[in-house]
Amino acid sequence: MTGSEFCYLHNPAIDKDAKRAAQSKGGKGNRAGVTQPLPAIKLTQPRDVVSLLQDVINGVRSGEIDLKAANCLGCLAGHLSKALELSDLEERVIGLEKTLAQHK
Repeated sequence: MTGSEFCYLHNPAIDKDAKRAAQSKGGKGNRAGVTQPLPAIKLTQPRDVVSLLQDVINGVRSGEIDLKAANCLGCLAGHLSKALELSDLEERVIGLEKTLAQHK
């Protein structure tokens, strides 16, 4: 706000209802809308996650995927990769434990 030491939301001269309305409008306008829902995909192997990331990267490069959505997908893909890795490790440990138990 020109000539004021306060921004709009901290200016004591601005009505609280007006501030609330501005915050609500700003928040709604900042959301990336989904134009077309995509079908679910099966992500059970690390190669599935690699394929998803390739699609997301190409979608961002072509402008088809919003940067916020791509960032979210990247974060979730990282978590999924870690979960798949831990699941695989758990299966291997269980297999080793069974083998050890059989040799005792």
